[in-house]
Amino acid sequence: MLMRTGKNYDLGKIRSAYDFAAELHKGQFRQSGEEYIYHPIAVAEIVASLELDTDSICAALLHDTVEDCEGKVDIELIKKKFGSEVASLVDGLTKLVTVPFEDKEEQQIENLRKMFLAMSKDIRVIFIKLCDRLHNMRTLDAKTEYKRRLTAHETMHVYAPLAHRLGMQRIRQELEMLSLSYLDPIGFNEVKKDIESRYGKNRDFLEKARLSIAEKLTESGIKFSLEGRVKTVYSIYRKIYFQNKSFDEIYDFYALRIIVDTEPECYFVLGAIHDMFKFMPGRFKDYISTPKANNYRSLHTTVIGRDGIPFEVQIRTWEMHQIAEYGIAAHWKYKSGEKSKDEVDKKLEWISRLVENESETRDPDEFINALKVDIFQDEVFVFTPKSDVIPLPAGSTVIDFAYAIHSQIGNRMVGAKINGNIVPIDRVVKNGEIVEILTSQSSKGPSRDWLKIVKTGEARTKIRQWFKKEARADNIVIGKGEIDKIFRRFNYILTEPQRADILSKAAKRLGINGPLDDLYNAVGYGGLSATRLIPKIRDEYEKFIKVEAEQTTLIPQFPVKSKPQKSLSGIIVEGIEGGGSIEVKLARCCNPIPGDPIVGFITKGHGLSVHNINCSNLKQNRQSPDAAERFVSVSWDDSMKPDWYTVMLQITARQSTTLLLNITALLAEMKVAVSGINMPKTNDGNVRIDISISVRDVANAANIANRIKMISGVYEVTRTMSGRRNEGSNPAG
Repeated sequence: MLMRTGKNYDLGKIRSAYDFAAELHKGQFRQSGEEYIYHPIAVAEIVASLELDTDSICAALLHDTVEDCEGKVDIELIKKKFGSEVASLVDGLTKLVTVPFEDKEEQQIENLRKMFLAMSKDIRVIFIKLCDRLHNMRTLDAKTEYKRRLTAHETMHVYAPLAHRLGMQRIRQELEMLSLSYLDPIGFNEVKKDIESRYGKNRDFLEKARLSIAEKLTESGIKFSLEGRVKTVYSIYRKIYFQNKSFDEIYDFYALRIIVDTEPECYFVLGAIHDMFKFMPGRFKDYISTPKANNYRSLHTTVIGRDGIPFEVQIRTWEMHQIAEYGIAAHWKYKSGEKSKDEVDKKLEWISRLVENESETRDPDEFINALKVDIFQDEVFVFTPKSDVIPLPAGSTVIDFAYAIHSQIGNRMVGAKINGNIVPIDRVVKNGEIVEILTSQSSKGPSRDWLKIVKTGEARTKIRQWFKKEARADNIVIGKGEIDKIFRRFNYILTEPQRADILSKAAKRLGINGPLDDLYNAVGYGGLSATRLIPKIRDEYEKFIKVEAEQTTLIPQFPVKSKPQKSLSGIIVEGIEGGGSIEVKLARCCNPIPGDPIVGFITKGHGLSVHNINCSNLKQNRQSPDAAERFVSVSWDDSMKPDWYTVMLQITARQSTTLLLNITALLAEMKVAVSGINMPKTNDGNVRIDISISVRDVANAANIANRIKMISGVYEVTRTMSGRRNEGSNPAG
C-alpha cells in the first residue's frame, strides 16, 4: 500500500478514476501514435512522485476528460463520482474551450487568469498543471516544428518561471532544459558539448575537494550528505548569451551540496569550508536568515580550490533541501500536520494578491506584464524604519514600497527618504536600504504620472482604484480625449450617433456593457488601455463602412445577354458585344483577388479596369458626371485554372524579439511564399509588420491571416488594398 505522510492512498478511488478515464479516452490517440490514456497515467506518476494526495492523483488521471471527451462527461458527473475536491481540481485544469473569444491571445490570457484563480483556491491545481506540462514537453517531438516552438516558448516564459516562484526547482530545471533544446537547438548542443568537455578535464579536481571536505566534517562529528554537481545547460546558456560571460567568468560552474541535520550545523560547516579554502569576497549569500520569495533557504559561498579553480558550496538542512527540490509542494504536505494551515496559506498570498490586483484591468498585456514583474522577477529586500522587511520585485520604486505597506500610505505620500536622505519619488530601491515614506493629510492623492513610474501590479492597481473612486468626472474627460485621438489618427469622420454606435459595440466586445461614460472612465483611470481599444474600433469602423457601401453603391447594369459570356483573363464581363475584344486589367489601387466583390470601370484608352467594390478610387469616380455609363458588371471565372496573387497583410502586435521569427516560421510551415517584409515605425509602443505574400483567393488569404492571429502577441491582421498578380507558376515551388 502506498503511503503519504502517514496516510494510506485510497487505491480503490485511484483505480476507479483510471478505469473511468481509460473508458472515456478509448479510441483516442496522441500525435505520437500511442493511446491517449498513457498521458494522464504519466502525469499521475509525476504527481505521485511529489507525494501529493489521492484526490490529486485522481484529478491527474481525469484532467483531460472534460476538455477532450466532449459530450461524454462534465464537471457535475465527476463531482458525483469522485467528490467535490476532485471535480474542483479538474475544473481548474480545464481550458476555456467553450467560451468565445476575440482572438487566440485573449483565450490564452483568460486560461491563465482562470488557472491563477483556481490556484488561489487550491494550490494543487498548479502542481498538477506543471506535471502535465512536464510530460507534454517530454513528448513534444511528435508535434510540428511550429507547435514545438510555440509550446516551448510558452513553457519557458510562463511555466518554468512559475515553477521557480513555487520553489519547485527539479521541475523548473527540466522545463528550462527541454524548452531551450527546441528554441535554440544549436546553442543548446554547443553549451552542452562545452560543459561535458570542461567537466571531463576537471572531474578529478571536484572529487578531491569533495573527499577533503568529507574528511574534515567526519572528524568534526557532523552527520552529512555530500554530492557534487555541474551547473545546468540552461543556466550556463543564460550567462553566456544573456550576460555575455565567458566560461572562465562563471564561478559557480562546479558546486558541492552539503546537507546536515540542523540549522546551527549549517553555519558550523560554513566556517569549516572557509577554514579549508580561500573565500571569494562578494560571493557569499545567506538565504537562511533571508529566504528567497519562493521560500528557498540555503547558504551559498564560492571558494578557490587547491588547483586554483573556483567552486560553489551550498549548505542546507534536509527540510531546506526538500523545500528547495519540491518548493511549496513540500509545505502543502504538512498542512494538516506540524505545519499550520495559516503558515502555508501565508506563503501563497502572492497568488491571491495577483488575482485581486488584475481583476481591475481588462488588458491582457497588463496581466502578462504583472506576471513578469510580480511573480517571475528577482526580488530585493528593503527595510522600514522599524526594521520590518518588505520584499519587492527588482526595479521597484519608493512609490511601490509605499503601496506595499498600505494603500493609504501610498495615497498620502508626498516624498521619501532612503537611509535618512530625501530622494526623488521615482528612485529605485536597492537591497538592504532603509526607506521612510513621508505622508501628509492634506495630500490630494496620487498623480496619474505615477502609473508610468511604478513597477508592481499591486501599486498600479491601488492607484487606479483611487482614481476610479475619487476622480470619475476627470477620468471621463481624459478617456474621451484619448479616444478622440484614435478617431483623428485614423481620420474617421462620423456623426455623433455613428461614433457612439461604433464605440458601444467595441466596448461590449471588451466586457463594458453600460453607458459610454463607463468606457471613457475605464480608459481615463487606466483600467483599459487605448492601445487595446484600437483594434476593436477599427474593426467596427470597417464593418460600418462595408454596410454603408452596400447600402449606397448603385452600379448601373448593362443588359445581360442570355448566353454565357467569355472569360477575359479570369474575369467574366457581362453585357458587352464581342466580349473578348476589350483589354481587362486588375486595378493596382486595390488589387482584387478571387472572392472579392468586384466591378468593372471603362477607362479612357486603357480598357476595362476591375476594382474591389470598396476601393476608395471607385468612390471618387462615382462623383464624375459620366461615371454611371462607365461601370460594367463583372465576375470571377471559377472555371479558370487558379492563379497566384500577391496581397499585403498588415500585422499589429506587441513588441517581441521572437515575433518575426514565429511569423516567418508559420508561413514556411504553410508553404506560403513571401515577397517582401517592411516594419514601419509606430508611435503607440507596438510593432507593425507589412508582409507581402502569394495567395490563390480570399479564402486562402483569410486562412493565413487567421493562423497568424493565433501567434502570441499578435493583436490584429488586416489585408490592405495593395499588391499585384503574379505571372507564371506557383511562387512557392
